[in-house]
Amino acid sequence: MTKKLYDENSYLKEFTATVTDCESTADTCRILLDRTTFFPEGGGQAGDTGLLNNCEVLDTQEENGLIWHYTALPIPPGTHITGQINWQKRFDRMQQHSAEHIVSGLIHKHFHYNNVGFHLGEAETTLDFDGPITKKELLKIEQEANRAVWDNLPIEITYPSPKTLTELKYRSKIEIEGQVRIVTIPGIDICACCAPHVSRTGEIGLIKLTGVQSHRGGVRICLLAGARALTDYEEKEQNTKAISALLSVKEKDTAKAVDRLKQENYDLTGQILKLKKSLIHQKAAAIPDRSKNAAFFEQDMDAATARELVNLLTKRCTGIAGVFIGTDATGYRYILGSASEDVRPLCRQLNEAFHGKGGGKPEMVQGTLHGTEEELRSLLL
Repeated sequence: MTKKLYDENSYLKEFTATVTDCESTADTCRILLDRTTFFPEGGGQAGDTGLLNNCEVLDTQEENGLIWHYTALPIPPGTHITGQINWQKRFDRMQQHSAEHIVSGLIHKHFHYNNVGFHLGEAETTLDFDGPITKKELLKIEQEANRAVWDNLPIEITYPSPKTLTELKYRSKIEIEGQVRIVTIPGIDICACCAPHVSRTGEIGLIKLTGVQSHRGGVRICLLAGARALTDYEEKEQNTKAISALLSVKEKDTAKAVDRLKQENYDLTGQILKLKKSLIHQKAAAIPDRSKNAAFFEQDMDAATARELVNLLTKRCTGIAGVFIGTDATGYRYILGSASEDVRPLCRQLNEAFHGKGGGKPEMVQGTLHGTEEELRSLLL
């Protein structure tokens, strides 16, 4: 069994140990020490990284009480090493994990929901609960969680006896064999947990719940704590300042200004659609009624407008109507339609003659090809 120094002191950044085993494969090595402060992957949290002497530790895993340190290079058994964990990453994870306990404890306290999933990622932490929570309710949880941070409560680590454990009401997602490690935040949470935590809630700094969505009959909540929450605030502040400058409004008025701009854009889009509709009606009306075939070539026209133009043309043509969007140099997108003929044979003919592709239904097809307007007109008309 590897002695777990992180259980005794989660702030231990450097330690000495002896290599007891080293296994090598084609791609990696894994090293066993008699003792370590590297926390192995478990409970939704990734394993620690760092150094053993000058050898980089890429991952840490536990198997049957043995903690393996995965490295790119071997270290022979019997070697005395100095280990250093990536402290910045470890402390960040301690902040996130302790914040998760506060939020999960408060949700369990107020709603009696269970935390059924937890993932501490490199960018954000997600918490899954087995019941619904509204955004308004989540805001109250966030406010209470930060009051717990400001109260600078102690985070206590204990190893209760089996008898005491039976009398203790604590959260746990799994059945635990052997000694149970209990993490207690007074008045907030009591939970079985093997991970390193900060010693007082004040070290978390800030808790921000950035989102909630339905998930498997309950909800998934996104959490940021400590430096992550500060970074999130800084990024959003920069974006708000940039939007404020672009719209020439005060920062607090950016949402109203964007809403106004959105409405103006909606109105302008409506006007453009009316103009487009009027234009294609004029184009269609220029084709003599009962014409055999018709073709229009446009440098720029969206697909919806082109389809509507084809529909208008098919009402005036006895044969096939086509709209080609593009140029001789760049190629064309095309739509063909007819109220009386199957347009698919012409579609195949165009594709074969002009290196095109496309297809559709008997009454309408669409595709792309490369040819000149003169060549296409001669074939279609």
